[in-house]
Amino acid sequence: MLRINRLFRSTNTRDSFASQYIRLEIISAKNLQVPSKRIPAGIYIYINIDSRRHWRSAIKDLSSDKSVVWGDTVTLSSHASAVFTVEIRASYEVDRMLGSGELIGKLKISWGKLLDTGDEPFVLSFPSVCDVHPSLTLKTTIVNACDDQDSALSYSLIDSEISRDTDKGHARFAKYVIGEMPFHLERAVEYFQPVLDQCPVDHPDRAGALTNLAYARLECYIQGYLQDIETTTSLFREALALRPQGHPDHALSLYNLITALKSHYKRELITVYIHESAELCCKLLPICPEGSYLRSNGVDNVVEYVFGEYSDLPIDISDENINLRRNVLELCPVGHQLRPWALKLLALAMNTRFKQRGNADDIDETIQLRREVVSLCPEGHRFHIDNLNSLASSLLVRFRHQGKPNDLNEAISLHEEALHLRPVGHEYRDSSLGNLGHALLTRFYSRGDSDSIAQAINLYREALALRPRRHPGRAIMLSNLALALNTKYDKFHVIKDLNEAIDRYRQSLRIKRHDHLADGNFGKLSVALCSRFKHTRKNQDIEEAIDLCHRSLAALSSLHPNIFFTYSWLRVAYLSRYEVQLNPADLSLAVEYFRLASRHPTQGLPDRIGLTYTWTTAMEQHGHQSALEAYSTFFELLGAHLATRSSSTSRREAAAAIRYSITLPVDAASCAIRWDNLRHAVELVEQGRGQQWSLASRLKTPVEDLESAHPKLAHNYLELSRRISDASQDSAPVTDRAAADRATTEYRKLTEQWEAAVAEIRNLRAFSRFLLPPSYADLQAATRHGPIIILIASKYSCNAIVVPTSGEPRHIPLSSVTLKDLNILKDRFARAIRHASTMNPKAPRNDLIVLLRTVWDEIMLPIVNVLQHDLKLKFYSRIWLCPTAAFTSIPLHAAHPFRTNADRSKEPCLEDLYICSYTPTLSALIRSRQMMKKCVSSSFVAIGQGQPGAGKGKALLAVDSELELVHKRVPETATRTIISGEAATRAGALEALQENTWVHLACHGKQDPTQPYNSHFVMRDEHLTLLDIMNRDIPHAEFAFLSACHTAVGDKEMPDEVVHLAAGLQFSGFKSVVGTLWEVNDSVARHVVEAFYTNMFNDSKDDGVMDCTKAAWALNRATRSVKTKVPLEQRMVFIHIGV
Repeated sequence: MLRINRLFRSTNTRDSFASQYIRLEIISAKNLQVPSKRIPAGIYIYINIDSRRHWRSAIKDLSSDKSVVWGDTVTLSSHASAVFTVEIRASYEVDRMLGSGELIGKLKISWGKLLDTGDEPFVLSFPSVCDVHPSLTLKTTIVNACDDQDSALSYSLIDSEISRDTDKGHARFAKYVIGEMPFHLERAVEYFQPVLDQCPVDHPDRAGALTNLAYARLECYIQGYLQDIETTTSLFREALALRPQGHPDHALSLYNLITALKSHYKRELITVYIHESAELCCKLLPICPEGSYLRSNGVDNVVEYVFGEYSDLPIDISDENINLRRNVLELCPVGHQLRPWALKLLALAMNTRFKQRGNADDIDETIQLRREVVSLCPEGHRFHIDNLNSLASSLLVRFRHQGKPNDLNEAISLHEEALHLRPVGHEYRDSSLGNLGHALLTRFYSRGDSDSIAQAINLYREALALRPRRHPGRAIMLSNLALALNTKYDKFHVIKDLNEAIDRYRQSLRIKRHDHLADGNFGKLSVALCSRFKHTRKNQDIEEAIDLCHRSLAALSSLHPNIFFTYSWLRVAYLSRYEVQLNPADLSLAVEYFRLASRHPTQGLPDRIGLTYTWTTAMEQHGHQSALEAYSTFFELLGAHLATRSSSTSRREAAAAIRYSITLPVDAASCAIRWDNLRHAVELVEQGRGQQWSLASRLKTPVEDLESAHPKLAHNYLELSRRISDASQDSAPVTDRAAADRATTEYRKLTEQWEAAVAEIRNLRAFSRFLLPPSYADLQAATRHGPIIILIASKYSCNAIVVPTSGEPRHIPLSSVTLKDLNILKDRFARAIRHASTMNPKAPRNDLIVLLRTVWDEIMLPIVNVLQHDLKLKFYSRIWLCPTAAFTSIPLHAAHPFRTNADRSKEPCLEDLYICSYTPTLSALIRSRQMMKKCVSSSFVAIGQGQPGAGKGKALLAVDSELELVHKRVPETATRTIISGEAATRAGALEALQENTWVHLACHGKQDPTQPYNSHFVMRDEHLTLLDIMNRDIPHAEFAFLSACHTAVGDKEMPDEVVHLAAGLQFSGFKSVVGTLWEVNDSVARHVVEAFYTNMFNDSKDDGVMDCTKAAWALNRATRSVKTKVPLEQRMVFIHIGV
């Protein structure tokens, strides 16, 4: 290529080329530096031939390497002048230029030199700008006169006052940047202001005028010459409004506004500006391509600053903020330089939301995000160790929540790796020592091994030695060491450890001095003093502990987040003093602070639930009646916590994570019994059990009375209930977390509207208890057709409560049975059932007989005595069993004395005396009765799948004959259908369930022990799951016979949630269900099925009426009639649930 000096060789005279034409191609430019350092909208080339003719290229984007590519051409004639000028200019508008922009470089070129360049591209080098020489690559071609393109040139410049003032403003601003003389900046503002004044609202150049003035004012603000930033920001906002999305200058206008907001935030630290900047960055990044000058020299830097500051703000876990952080991550795909930072930003929010709401999905996602960060920032990266620590911290959080040993082990390993990377002498070794100490302390909490606590204390001591006096982190390490020593004392009771812990807490607080009243260490010192008081009985410790807490309480506002912890410390202090001095006033104060802490709104529900559980155990220990209030509060908080989950599976996971909640319903009932409050015992066991069904059924509550009195309120409530029900339908696992968050947000908003509608209904006097936990009087409605026996299996005591059709409940202590006995009994039953399945059908079931006799003698006989002698209940009356905890795994209905009276008559068993049914809860039975409809035309479908396909279980050879048998016994007045073989698919079965009032299912049934909502019936193609059934609303359904295995077996982990297939059918609308407790032998069980339907429809042949309330009686008659044909375990496998 030719340099500029080649252009000035000796040439011919002007006359020799006066009539020649040259086609000039503008190829590219590089090393372009704008003197003002302002980011341009683009670069263009300006050629000035004479006073009448000039030419301007297209405005092209400046790339990140400060180059531009054009490819524009123009044909010029040389007859007008001997020389012309070439200028490189920056434009601050793409759509419509205001003025000529800013000059980057200018050269004069003679025609003769230009003609001498030949046909090869050549380079023009311009004077330096900021020590860099811009250059322009051109190519010339001589063309014929017929190709004259002079018509492409302008013969009149667009000259106006606003254009001239704009150019003067740009020139002054560039001089200010180069020479840093404020005078030039002031003059730039003085030029730009009148330009804006002459561009009214509808003027086409107003956006450019607004931007130029705002940019100069922003520089004044940054340098401290101007204090008003609001006006400047408003100018940028108006310019952006005039350049909406799709406008060529929209991206640059967004960037300018973000720059102004960023500057405002840097000066005043007002978070609203950084929030808005973050939102605008999310809009800017997608429309600002990588490789552009705007992206590399402006946008990436400002985005990194904005989100760096954003991540340092107090974490906001609102749905809007979480969505914003997700948007940022989506804008930083794999390979993007900001992706690690975007991952960390989202992980911080998810981690915080988990701590507030306890949703396991959030901590799982946090760990997933932080794993990716670690993989993107390997060893050697400046943030590698910090990322290891963050991942380890999340693993420890999940371990404390879910108790998975692998999480704890990995966290310790990660902290050990981080410590290895910070050897002795490393400036941050102290932090890694402390982190590893914390992980080992967590392991000690879990395992109680002396090695872990000893190692933790040694690590804290080494870290403390690396933080001498005046080190900013010394107070924290003193507190960590104190906590470890206090923890060691709690386990081994060595007073020396506790004394040192107290000393270390005091040292930590002395360093903090002024703000320690709101500090967590303040409460930890109080708790340590309480421990020493209980050890030494020295009143000065407990008095100081109480005084410290009260001083802290006085220093905090009523809604300060630490108020919850201060209340908690006060309850520890007063409870400690009560345990030593036995002053009832102290116990009352402890109860009051338990109450206040449990109700304090600033703390998340998981923490309040945990504290309330502590309240129940403390009051049980001290025999205080407030234990009943504590249990009620616990169930209320747990219900609110579970209600935030939008699906049945997530609600179960949330409940299972609170492991100590599993036994509380029966413990609460046992407590109320001990306080001789049987009504409250019934209310508590109902409130605490079946939370999953209770939450779901709120949306199906009949509202006939409300519809009659207040139809608009009823309509609004029903519509919101329907929308929530639709939103909470379980489906396949959601892999798109952003979509899941949006669904959760929508669900939460709907829930808030639904709760507001319920509150409005409760304001009506007649509906003041609408959807509140039912009272005893409400629950007694379940006994309209017979008493209900609630069997309570608690670690405190085992009892039965009989709820009669009227009057007070009856208490039956089962004093000869303990919870341990029941657990042994249910395990023995499971073994005996398995053994019986391998025996000859005719062989005696001696193991089962022994066990059923035990059930009769120890459990059912005391209950039968009350039914016969106290309630005077007639033989063959209906009774309902409502078992809890371990009782749910024992076949109570089959209790049998297996004894002969003196007159050689057989002593009657339970099924000889009464018609026995089960109900998951009293509310479930009430709901079924409320949904009973009269004059419903009956339709019966028999669904069978005896050939489920490979891998889905063995063939059931008797299924087809069973379906035919059932079909023949259904009254001809009913519509009768059989679905089997290829037609018995998941979709076919679901459709049949919804279209028929009576259903018989004969197939394989599978109970999922780890996720009971996945329990299912085996169809030809896909499984028909419990979730499928629950998600259907079938109000006209009446009866279902489940001739399949394990259809009434509950969740082993959470038996009081009563989650099984039969309960699911009852919930979806079937009022009466026959289910099974274990595996069914289809060839033998068909005898029970035949006998059942014979009895069920014996009286229907004449009048054609099918009555689902006869099911319990028919099952009772059936199992008694087939004793010689069906072995014991196959008779007692069937149970009746419902009306």
